[in-house]
Amino acid sequence: MTDMTSAGAARTASAALVLEDGTIYRGSAYGATGRALGEAVFATGMTGYQETLTDPSYAGQIVVQTSPHIGNTGVTSEDDESARMWPAGYAVRAASRITSNWRSEEPLGAQLERDGVVGIAGIDTRAVTRRLRDVGAMRAGVFSGEALTTDAAMLAEVRESPTMAGRSLAASVSTREAYRLEAVGESLGTLAVLDLGVKTSTLRYLREQGFDLVVLPQDSTLAQVLAHDPVAAFYSNGPGDPAASDDQVELLQGVLREGLPFFGICFGNQLLGRALGFGTYKLPFGHRGINQPVLDVATGRVEITSQNHGFAVDATIGEELTSPAGFGRVEVSHYSLNDRVVEGLRALDIPAFSVQYHPESAAGPNDAHHMFEEFRQMVLAQKGAQA
Repeated sequence: MTDMTSAGAARTASAALVLEDGTIYRGSAYGATGRALGEAVFATGMTGYQETLTDPSYAGQIVVQTSPHIGNTGVTSEDDESARMWPAGYAVRAASRITSNWRSEEPLGAQLERDGVVGIAGIDTRAVTRRLRDVGAMRAGVFSGEALTTDAAMLAEVRESPTMAGRSLAASVSTREAYRLEAVGESLGTLAVLDLGVKTSTLRYLREQGFDLVVLPQDSTLAQVLAHDPVAAFYSNGPGDPAASDDQVELLQGVLREGLPFFGICFGNQLLGRALGFGTYKLPFGHRGINQPVLDVATGRVEITSQNHGFAVDATIGEELTSPAGFGRVEVSHYSLNDRVVEGLRALDIPAFSVQYHPESAAGPNDAHHMFEEFRQMVLAQKGAQA
């Protein structure tokens, strides 16, 4: 069992981050106190910690920030990507003691505590990142207060917790009831949005493209989707293993057979891959941050993207593929320049495409924002063909 104590942390630390390989990092409690169990992952963004924390895709995970200084600009409700913070736990190097931003409404620690996110500060998060990069994402736990017990007991709790592989988490983040949002400007018609953990900025950008939105629960049926007479369908980002989402895959196959144009982001990309008949697999430590380079195969353009995923579609890059599920020809439209992971799919015989990264990308970058306009043009082309 390896004990990693930060040089700046007190010997009698009040919190511990415990990895399933037995490594322990000791620091001080930050945010809520108690126990948080989940998959430890690292996020490389140097800004946008609030957008990270309110992204439902981080449900069930312990987020380790590689950027050393967190909380210096506080939080403001205008920047929230959902109604609450979602990570099970949070680990930072230096939690800012002061807030310095005219937009700040409260300190980050206050919102972490209110939303029940158990955090730890004062640890060497870059050392944790190197550990996760070398060994892979691991089950972990953050312990503080009464939950801070013996090393052996805490490690046993971590090792008894569920792995991310095989977990279906969409139900924990999706809306319970359908709701509507009006288009900005002239309406193109209703877009059916399956909420698997959708972000506020995604909904805003879809509305700005002229779509009236009906946002649906993750367990919606094809009949419920079609009852809204949609002109197209959209699958959002979200947490969990795509291999554990058979119902959503079956729904998407029905949507595609109806001929509805489709756009998917992140988890939606993985589910389009499955609906087309391809497999998915777990990445060693995933892609998380706002500095991920992606190649657009069609244009040769490199885009710097925001990403948050631990699973990927298993499809061959550089070849015209045939959908094993009978949807015609398919191509990998984008891939990562770091490790050649599939970052986008495009169906060539039906109106459907998806990207693994986040084109809404709050708090940046915005290189891929044009994807929303491309979806609009796809829907217009489909409507023109049917006229």
